[in-house]
Amino acid sequence: MSFNEWMALAMLAGFFSLLMLGVPIAISLAVSGFAFGLVGFGPALFNLVPARIYGVVANYQWLAIPLFVFMGVMLEKSRLADDLLDVVGHLAGGIRGGMAIGIVLVGVLLGATTGIVGATIITLGMLTLPTLLRRGYDPAIACGTICASGTLGQIIPPSLILIVLSDIMQLSVGTLFAAAVGPGLLLAAVYCIYIIVLGMVSPEKVPPLPKDERDAVSVHELWVRFFKVVVPPLLLVVAVLGSIIGGVAAPTEAAAMGAIGAMLVTLGAGRFSFKALRETTETTAKITAVMMFILVCAQIFALAFRGLNGEDLIHDLFKFIPGGVNSDILFLMLLIFVLGFFLEWIEISYIAVPLFLPVFISQNVDLVWLAMLICLNLQSSFLTPPFGWALFFLKGVAPPEVRTTDIYKGVVPFIAMQAVAVGIVFAFPQIALWLPQAIGW
Repeated sequence: MSFNEWMALAMLAGFFSLLMLGVPIAISLAVSGFAFGLVGFGPALFNLVPARIYGVVANYQWLAIPLFVFMGVMLEKSRLADDLLDVVGHLAGGIRGGMAIGIVLVGVLLGATTGIVGATIITLGMLTLPTLLRRGYDPAIACGTICASGTLGQIIPPSLILIVLSDIMQLSVGTLFAAAVGPGLLLAAVYCIYIIVLGMVSPEKVPPLPKDERDAVSVHELWVRFFKVVVPPLLLVVAVLGSIIGGVAAPTEAAAMGAIGAMLVTLGAGRFSFKALRETTETTAKITAVMMFILVCAQIFALAFRGLNGEDLIHDLFKFIPGGVNSDILFLMLLIFVLGFFLEWIEISYIAVPLFLPVFISQNVDLVWLAMLICLNLQSSFLTPPFGWALFFLKGVAPPEVRTTDIYKGVVPFIAMQAVAVGIVFAFPQIALWLPQAIGW
């Protein structure tokens, strides 16, 4: 290997070392990129940095991020989850595991509306975990269901992961949104099937809602509340995603309408206030600023890695993997899964994906299909210990009797199910590709 390629390896090692020391990802990216780029290539490499950064901040599609974040935070402020859980829980509570299935369904709805993992898990944990325990649910199963359901927003559009991957892989946001519908619903279905089977095998772990509690609310009243509580946000999601997928509106335009629609839904629920609006705006600004700062610093890292012939190094690495393109994809999936134990999705997206992407482009791999595999895989980073954020979020709001081991044990089956979903989409690409092809993307 050449000197520059050794420097590229050293840069990767330096980046991960800084992360392990607790240095924020953006600073780790910039420092390692500047330091090793200067040593290996010289200052001329960074004459391109201003143009690269301008290209990022001037990208029109990034406007969709703060607008979708605003939509999600505003709906979270409307306490939409409270109403959804109450209605869906009663509708599904009559069967074994019905309340857990209700949580998965609410996770799907919240994923398509709020898409904010922390807020979803905290809300689900506070509202449902004490109730599930009181009704006899196994603590590990209850915790695992809540954590897994709360992360569904990372695959079900509109997802920030999909927006980021669309830029990294130079794909249309609308195409990725359309492609994610099948895998997202597949993953939710796999969760529900697991809970139903568990109800047959170990009914004592997932008991049904007591009959007297079900009878306390009439069927008519439930359906009235269903149309009042579930239908408005559902229509909002259909309008926003449908306009993008159908090509009626650009993602930024649809996101703007989604932000306005979220305020109207909150207003209709009688929970809109200027305090909620201010808090939503502040939260949106913080989340967007963090993401954009990481994105800008990632340009420095990527520029240095490419200048040090890092891409040639990656190509040479894949030549040693036997079995052709399928083995290369499986290797990438395994690497992303392992990185998920230590890094967040945004770190993996900006580091691992750009490094390996040229290899798959040269092999004519369908990038939309590959993006769905990556997105499904990235979900596991929220659940895998020791740094799975979903575990921390739930532990922060769990009752005292719930142990950390209960949470860790509970997510293991769902991590396995995520791997199963990745395997199914890998074996049957049309699950992800049918909708984009059907609408002509």
